[in-house]
Amino acid sequence: MYRNKVLFFLTVTMGLLGSCLSSATQEQRLSPPKSTGEYRLEDIRRYVSEDPVRAIHLIGVYEMIYGEKGVDPRRDELSGTLETLEAEAIQNLRGSQSTAIGENRWDDAASLARSLASLGITVENTGMEPDFILADAKQRLSEGNDLGAFLAAVRSHVLNPLGFDDAMGFLERAVKVKQRRTAAFFLGAAEAAGEATNREDGIREIPEELRQYAEGQDTPTDMIKGVATVLIDRGYRIERGRGIPDRILGSAFFVDASGLLITNYHVIASEVDPRYEGYSRMVIRMGDGSSPRIPAKVIGWDKAMDLALIKAEMTPEYVFSVVDRVIPRVGDTVYAIGSPVGLEKTVTQGIVSALGRRFLQIGDVIQIDAAVNHGNSGGPVVDMAGRLVGIVFAGVEQYQGLNFAVPGERLAAALPAMIKGGKAERPWLGLTLSETLGGAEIIYVAPFTPASEQQIKEGSFIKTINNEAVSAPQGALIPALQDVLFPTRPGELVALETSDGSRRVIMTVSRPDIPLAEAAKKDSRERIAAPLFGLVLAPSLSSSFSSSYLVKKVVRGSIADEAGLSENDPVSIRGFRVEEKEGYALLNIDVKQRRRGYLETFMQLPAMLDSPDTL
Repeated sequence: MYRNKVLFFLTVTMGLLGSCLSSATQEQRLSPPKSTGEYRLEDIRRYVSEDPVRAIHLIGVYEMIYGEKGVDPRRDELSGTLETLEAEAIQNLRGSQSTAIGENRWDDAASLARSLASLGITVENTGMEPDFILADAKQRLSEGNDLGAFLAAVRSHVLNPLGFDDAMGFLERAVKVKQRRTAAFFLGAAEAAGEATNREDGIREIPEELRQYAEGQDTPTDMIKGVATVLIDRGYRIERGRGIPDRILGSAFFVDASGLLITNYHVIASEVDPRYEGYSRMVIRMGDGSSPRIPAKVIGWDKAMDLALIKAEMTPEYVFSVVDRVIPRVGDTVYAIGSPVGLEKTVTQGIVSALGRRFLQIGDVIQIDAAVNHGNSGGPVVDMAGRLVGIVFAGVEQYQGLNFAVPGERLAAALPAMIKGGKAERPWLGLTLSETLGGAEIIYVAPFTPASEQQIKEGSFIKTINNEAVSAPQGALIPALQDVLFPTRPGELVALETSDGSRRVIMTVSRPDIPLAEAAKKDSRERIAAPLFGLVLAPSLSSSFSSSYLVKKVVRGSIADEAGLSENDPVSIRGFRVEEKEGYALLNIDVKQRRRGYLETFMQLPAMLDSPDTL
């Protein structure tokens, strides 16, 4: 009897469940399935409030995918939804900016102003980017943060010239803290503002004592007091069964009275590189081997620019100015100051041999012939007027007089991010460019990047960035484009117009340490051949050759160009290897070169991973 009751209960229960499941299944069948576009709209709705910048980027992605008629049958209806969502996102951006202003977060307000400007929106009633940067400079000045204040003030002045009173405020502080070149910069700004201002009570006079100090000149004897030797103790390394002291030697120079110094990233890499697992301890020394060793710590670093900001608890006798933004001329006389092979406070003289050398991931560098040796890395290079021209970062040991320096103007642009502490985050779109007679051509779009999400076309040219056409002398266009993005932060909106008639508003992300190494892990070897080796390949329709590729284009000046490859050469890829730790990649190919009568040849093409042509 009990068993029958149990069976009856189970039968009824299963029937009810079956009925519910059938009803649910029937409802699912009756309701129309969601389109992919609707799922994307749900993502956009979620971001409109929590991350409006990301929402606007995703709206651009949606429009690029579903913008053509016939892709989505509800396109017109969804288009109205997009406009509503974009308006809400923009309103939230405005609200975030108002909040930042109310909380005196001027750097955030400036960042949001840049994003709004990329959309063609200027918020004049609350202020624009130069206003926020100037407000940030004044706040830092009141807090005693001289370095941050001077850098922000110069940035504001570049965007919109300072008024007389503001320039005078920074001039007075520069004289007080004995930064002569900084004082000279703000003296020039004050004079320009005074000449442009028509006051009823007449143009205000600049006190003579301020003028005299700013117009004076520091000598190399003064400057060497602000240069230190950097010593990195990494314990011992074993060679042939013997323990050998492992020491890194470099130079650094003070940029603030609080004890902040600039040096190279490669000098202090073991202090912050997570891949380094050994012992590492950093000290600085202001004199010879008998001088006290002062502990120092890393504040921030920019690996792409080979720069680092370190701090020692001491008050320097001399502080270098970093606000001049001087661009030297070829042939100008310069001094390099540092500690070659540990010989402290050595000054060598030379000339600027060349400009525009492309040896770093971002921007270009200066070539000098002043004697530079091991230990000079991180030391300052100054001109005859005492202005900071650059920072020594490399030399070619086997050749005399081939030495290189990061330009001082790029240091000024890099410092604000390093001052914040830790790794400096730089913006990244995911593009590799080639400078041609037609402009900056996009030869590669890295996968899973903002540029690939917005389906930017390879083979198109960049026409404008942030609504401005970027021009530069031949060979300097790519660094000029990089300079537009460099001062911005990841997570901002950037407007990009290309030659195919498209205009996109894209959200930048953090730049990988070695962008092409990351791309090589995610993309096919035939596609990665373009940014690494300058070899643009296309599938071959011919089966007579074992390869399925033809050379579609050879980038001028690339590895493939130097190897003698040309368009329509049949190519077979035999192997591809990335040695990320060593920083290079190898491509093995068989090629039938048209120029040599289609003689089949085996080639091994090497390329450095840290390409300077990425954006």
